[in-house]
Amino acid sequence: MKVIDHLRRADRTLFSFEILPPLKGRDIRSIYEGIDPLIGFAPSFINVTYHREEVLYKEMGNGLSQRIRIRKRPGTVGICATIKAKYNIDTVPHLICGGFSKEDTEDALIELNFLGIDNVLALRGDAIKNEAHFIPERDGHAHAVDLIHQIHALNHGKYLHDEEQEAAATDLCVGAACYPEKHPEALNLNVDVAYLKAKVDAGAEYLVTQMFFDNAKYFRFLDLCREAGITVPIIPGLKPITTLRHIAFLPKTFRVDLPDDYARELMKCRTDLEVKRLGIEWTTEQAKELIARNAPCLHFYTMGRSEAVQAIVQKVF
Repeated sequence: MKVIDHLRRADRTLFSFEILPPLKGRDIRSIYEGIDPLIGFAPSFINVTYHREEVLYKEMGNGLSQRIRIRKRPGTVGICATIKAKYNIDTVPHLICGGFSKEDTEDALIELNFLGIDNVLALRGDAIKNEAHFIPERDGHAHAVDLIHQIHALNHGKYLHDEEQEAAATDLCVGAACYPEKHPEALNLNVDVAYLKAKVDAGAEYLVTQMFFDNAKYFRFLDLCREAGITVPIIPGLKPITTLRHIAFLPKTFRVDLPDDYARELMKCRTDLEVKRLGIEWTTEQAKELIARNAPCLHFYTMGRSEAVQAIVQKVF
């Protein structure tokens, strides 16, 4: 089933979560270990991230080096198909611009359609590490809105380099990302909302936010979107902070701020266990308020660990 259909039919706030493909060399069992504890809470769908290749330089001697491109977390499409078959739960593979030509994108969409996967989250993706800014693949898309246009065209039977009048159309539900504290590259939040409106106009049927820790920012963002004419469901994305490393890593990496009272309490923590307890408590209160304000779905970023999310959903669903 399509994500948008789950959202339209729901009479309550839904639950979903996101997982990472295992690192190369680990098997699918590591995925099951993260999913199994959450199955009892009836997730409506599960997102599976896609990770760009990384560039390594191998010294060859004589001052020369070889540029090697590797992907540390392959398997997004296969994992989506496996989860769908094993758990009978809808999956949402992430599809990015980076590393894909338009032909590669079309092939990936056709493959998803053959597998009976009804959904895709369309993202630009990040720059390759050590590159100052995002560089699209040759004959690839530079922006998520362009990727959405291609998916929307394929849903209407319009293929690349094919002028047949009766080509088979795909039927993929397209989601897109949004940023309550604005995309890091946007000039300001209003400009970012304008770009977001373009993604919705191009065919995005629902939106999922970047993680945030201050519900007031989500509600303000929601108001700005509605004022701009964005009417699609906007799903809040939540991530409990669970380790001392997260305190520095998450705000820096995802360009998000922590509320003053939460930050003060986190700075008092001396162990991962203290951070985890506080993180579960804070995100639980976020979740309760979002449900009370009729959020369409709560989407949790598990990052491969489901214990904290399990503790939260036990209290709110």
